[in-house]
Amino acid sequence: MSTTTDKSSSPPCMEATDSDCTVPVIHIDPTLCTGCRRCAGVCPVDAIEGLPGEPQTVNADRCVFCGQCVQICSVYASDWADASPQEAAIRRQARMRERDMPADIGEPLFAAYYSYSLNKVTDMMTKPGQLRIVQCAPSIRVSLAEEFGMPFGTLTPGKMAAALRRLGFDRVYDTNFGADVTIMEEGTELIRRVTEGGPLPMFTSCCPAWVRFAEIEYPDLLDHLSSCKSPMQILGALVKTYGAQLDEVKPANIYSVAIMPCTCKQFECDRPEMESDGYRDVDEVLTTRELAYWIKQRGIDFMNLPDEEFDSPLGKYSGAGTIFGVTGGVMEAAIRTGYELLTNEKLPKLQLDFVRGEEGIRVAEVQVGELQLKVAVVAGLQHAYQLLDRVQAGECDYHFIEVMGCPAGCISGGGQPKLMLEKQKIEAYRARKSSIYGHDAASQVRKSHENPFIIKLYDEFLGEPLGHVSHHLLHTTFHKRGPGRQSRNSDVSTNGNNDYSLH
Repeated sequence: MSTTTDKSSSPPCMEATDSDCTVPVIHIDPTLCTGCRRCAGVCPVDAIEGLPGEPQTVNADRCVFCGQCVQICSVYASDWADASPQEAAIRRQARMRERDMPADIGEPLFAAYYSYSLNKVTDMMTKPGQLRIVQCAPSIRVSLAEEFGMPFGTLTPGKMAAALRRLGFDRVYDTNFGADVTIMEEGTELIRRVTEGGPLPMFTSCCPAWVRFAEIEYPDLLDHLSSCKSPMQILGALVKTYGAQLDEVKPANIYSVAIMPCTCKQFECDRPEMESDGYRDVDEVLTTRELAYWIKQRGIDFMNLPDEEFDSPLGKYSGAGTIFGVTGGVMEAAIRTGYELLTNEKLPKLQLDFVRGEEGIRVAEVQVGELQLKVAVVAGLQHAYQLLDRVQAGECDYHFIEVMGCPAGCISGGGQPKLMLEKQKIEAYRARKSSIYGHDAASQVRKSHENPFIIKLYDEFLGEPLGHVSHHLLHTTFHKRGPGRQSRNSDVSTNGNNDYSLH
């Protein structure tokens, strides 16, 4: 395989329906907001509105729910500082009830916050007669420990699995398995588009903030998105079909929860099309921070938990599934599998440094057999505009483009442990990324198509990638959610790192 790099910096879409009304996910408390507009500075879509020095609001029609504003907000409740301790406690509890936050969270109440689901989940966990199943995103295992005082990037998949069992889950599965399935489906879709005539470039569809961004800003390009559901939704669909068969339980009796680094994932799981045969793929989503709240609330000694394994078969994953947590990971995983499926030869080197990196755009050309595969990786939605404008103009000859909404991929998601200082962010992102890649490097199986549990899944249940069963369960459609950037004489921000060139 040869590469050249330039580091700089299928189903039809559907019209929006009345059921597509947007439920706000990100909120700014006007009684706390000071109008500093730090949140506006990190918003990739200019959804934060308001004058400096005045309370800001979130335009829910433009917001992609990435939660970067929640991460950076440093203004917290102080309006009861002059009250007695008892009165201050009463006011704080009232504010927490308004936000549906668990009553015993001890952290400050910041002006920018996201909708919480922990109370709904803990209520449902007490319902009798159901099989309680949970899945965990790749980046949770390198960030959760930070909430318990461990160093940035501490890798704790075993403690996380143990904690989730002590919270009452009957099966602890892993979104990484869904990522391995994504590679099988998305890689096959890419090969088919390349060999049968597009549409190209094909975009990844794993990041819900990116999908929502495309639906709002570039609805005419929706047929360029892979039709694959995200790894979370894919695993959710398998839990209530393949998993239900293995456990001999009815899908209606399965309660399926996902732990995610992303504040947009609840919106994704609530999308009307994210169900199969009348059952929701995923019933509820919690963020990394909400899982940490829950563990603390139950008095679980996370640091001293013994390591436990994820359950089989839907908790067994390859290193390729793990690297979905960082920018470039989906691309690297796809190339590892796509190269070998197309050439019937072993990939000479598994560590593909040319797609690894930081926020911005990276491009490369990869020799895959007779094909000169042209790829691009976009980290941070503000960097997507110029590239998408080129695609719209028919000037981009890439085959495959990965887009992640957050600056370093899922490790920097809006639901991750809160980091307000730039120095903290740099250190945490670097450590989390290093742990993700270390976890991959230490894996016995590092390619999705070599995961024995993936092979068994296709042998026993799915048949073949893009086959009838997988098309029914694992693929979806996307919706136009606005007139698009071109049609509204956009004042869209193009701030950020633009010191790259496209070719």
